[in-house]
Amino acid sequence: MDKLTVALPKGRLQDDVLQFFAAAGYETDVEESRKLVFEDTSGRLRFILAKPSDVPTYVEHGAAAIGVAGLDTLREADRDLYEPVGLGIGKCRLVLAGPPEARGHNLRLATNLRIGTKYPRLALDYFQSQGIAAEVIYLNGSVELAPVVGLADLIVDLVQTGTTLRENGLVELETVMESEAVLVVNRASHKLKFDLIHDLINKMGAEVMRRRSGEEAE
Repeated sequence: MDKLTVALPKGRLQDDVLQFFAAAGYETDVEESRKLVFEDTSGRLRFILAKPSDVPTYVEHGAAAIGVAGLDTLREADRDLYEPVGLGIGKCRLVLAGPPEARGHNLRLATNLRIGTKYPRLALDYFQSQGIAAEVIYLNGSVELAPVVGLADLIVDLVQTGTTLRENGLVELETVMESEAVLVVNRASHKLKFDLIHDLINKMGAEVMRRRSGEEAE
């Protein structure tokens, strides 16, 4: 049986994405899903678990035909991938945040503005689009610490509830972009395994519609 390799993100999105695949007809064994490589119960899909920021790389280079990644990760990586379906899960937003006293300030008038972020490409694009001069400092973790210790004036970071920002004395200033989990497809695989991939896309799309209908009914 010909099968598709699907790259999934480890961590925050992992369980929600596996539950989504199961609801779409691709169930996995719970214990097996803790491995880095495993199949769905029908043997139609082979899943690989990767660091979220690596998923677009696995798919673009053909190690996986399909993947699931956050839209924020995709835009930061700037990969050449087909994006057929937004899954409506893992919703969050990339925001500009800082201390409360930064509210209402005209950042175009700021000098020596420094921004801490895990998303240097998106942050730089945002500030350039706003006509704001800023130095973007790449950080790999604990971005909220940067304004506290004086490394940066503001941060650009991903938030869901905003709790971590509030716990560190920060507030949201602007939304840079909205994000959710997105299905991505290798362009060559899309041509070579068209029928298999479109069957999966259709099932995933149907599950998206079913969930939206349920939300509207509520």
